[in-house]
This record gives sequence, C-alpha cells and structure tokens, in this order.
Amino acid sequence: MTSTPEQLQTASSPDVQARVPKTLVSLSRVGVVGVEKIVRISVNGDEQLYHAGLECFVDLNPRQAGVHMSRFEEIVNGAIEEVVLGEAFKAETLAAHIAERVLERQQGLRAEVTLRARYPEYKETPITGTRTQELYTLIGAAVASERGLRSLVGVEAQGMTACPCAQELVAEEARRRLEEQGFTDDEIDRVFDSVPVATHNQRGIGTLYIGCPEDCSVEIRAETLLRIVEDSMSSEIYELMKRPDERAVVEKAHRNPRFVEDCVREMLRGALAAFPDLDESAFIRARQENLETIHQHNVVAERYGLAGEIRAELESGRHSPHHATMREWLETPVPG
Repeated sequence: MTSTPEQLQTASSPDVQARVPKTLVSLSRVGVVGVEKIVRISVNGDEQLYHAGLECFVDLNPRQAGVHMSRFEEIVNGAIEEVVLGEAFKAETLAAHIAERVLERQQGLRAEVTLRARYPEYKETPITGTRTQELYTLIGAAVASERGLRSLVGVEAQGMTACPCAQELVAEEARRRLEEQGFTDDEIDRVFDSVPVATHNQRGIGTLYIGCPEDCSVEIRAETLLRIVEDSMSSEIYELMKRPDERAVVEKAHRNPRFVEDCVREMLRGALAAFPDLDESAFIRARQENLETIHQHNVVAERYGLAGEIRAELESGRHSPHHATMREWLETPVPG
C-alpha cells in the first residue's frame, strides 16, 4: 500500500509545523497567494480552458507553529479534479470545496479561499455589429469554520465613465461664449441637445459580489452580474471597434456622465432590481475604481451590506448605521 506524504513525514521526521510556538498568539491568516491553475470546464457539451488564480488561507491557533504549505497545492489539485461543475462554471462551488478541504487538512480554526478566473464572452459592437471577444473575471469566495460553510460569487468588468463635474464646467463656459456671440437661450439649448459636451473620461473597473443564504432559491448568474456592472457606468467598452462604433461609445458616455459614486449606487440598484426575491440576509458588495486621466491618482467608491439594509436605504433615503462587511457575512453561523 502506498504511503501518504503525511505518513512518510511521520516515519522519517517530526512534524515541525505542529509544534507549540515560542510565542503563543494566534494568526489571522496564513496561506498561499498567486496559485495559478488551468481549469477545464464543460459548458454546453464543449470543454473550455480557464486560467484561474487562487488564494488559500487558514486562521492559526496560538499553539500551532505553522501550516503545511505543500498541502495547499495537493488540496487545490484534488478539488479541481473532483468537483463536478456541470454546464456553468460556478467559481463559488470550487472555492467552497477547497475551503472545506483546507480546514480539514490544515487543522485550522477557519479556512478562506478566493478564486479568480478569467473567461471570455462574445458580444457585438453597437453600430457595425462586429463580433468581439471580451475578457471578464469571475470570482468565487468561501469560508469554512466550525460555524459552517458560506460562499459568494462575483464578477469584475471594465467600462468607461465621463466626469459630470468637468462637463458642467465646460458647458457653462460654452454657454457664456455663445451668449456673447448673440445666441438665444433656446438656440443654445438646441445646440447642447444635439452636440454632447466635452469632459474628461476614465476607464472604470467595476466589481459586484452577491452571497446568498444557504436556503436561498435565487440563482445568481454571472452574465446578469456582468450586465449590471457594465450598465452602471457611462458606457460599456469593446476591444475591437470600427469608427462608427467608437463614435457611438464616446457619445453615449458623454450623454450619460457618472461619478465613481454613481456607478456603485447603480450597481446596488441594478442588483436588487435584477433579483427582487433576494433574501434580506443576502450579502451585496459593489466596488468601482476609476483610472483617472487628468490626475495621477485613481478614485474608488464601495458599498457593502445586507440586501435588507441596502433595500431599506433605497426605499427611504435614510442612512443605515450598520454596513455588514464581507467577513462578517461569511462568518455568520450557518443555521442547523
């Protein structure tokens, strides 16, 4: 009978990681990052390859010196081989399976796994209908502990935003100049209706996560999340565009200026509209980062919380004093 790596180690050398450390203090997270795997998935009968990056951590108790780093690799490989993903790539399913295995094999207090997979989607440009391949990121995260197992799914997509503030400044100055040249208010309004006003742009990176309670019957599909993220910005973008497409994208963005804060609020509104039956205890996290063009810094906005908290704010306009964090939600005890 072939011996396991742990059995071979026990027979030949002491388990150094299991020793009691000199300083008795627990560690919040110990693990590996930058783990890269090619995952083969069957989608509608066709197999496709996806590049996935993983992070695996455990919370270490104060009387354990360390974790077995090599076991992370073994666990990830085994989970990828064993999980049946069906017709849709459920990143959260794989993350949850790995988290359970990490918790068991590493004897930690808590295991946390995040998986990010790059995958292609095909869409047509707005005017010429050119078919272009766009790459998106699918995210799965899970936590396993004595409290149970919880997971969530997310997506990351890019788009374009046009700055409302700069646009108003340009419009004010343009109106002043037109008035000096004798144009009436009605004529100026007609010009602005016909010609989008210039402003500076950003390439935006939007991220949206949703986590459902264990008894939730709502299916969270990645393509729906992607649509919500892209619709939250001034315009979607395309890797390949003809000139008419480029004009349409630029004009759409300038007719729909949005701040980074607007994008986050639109994601939240869009998520609750797309999933009206989402449980009050479900988790939502929306994040937008805009890559500035006239500054050397980038700007970020974020909102996270329970669906009930966010829904109440949208309906009343009153601030919710508590914004549940992702870690809080993942740590919530699983019923039963």
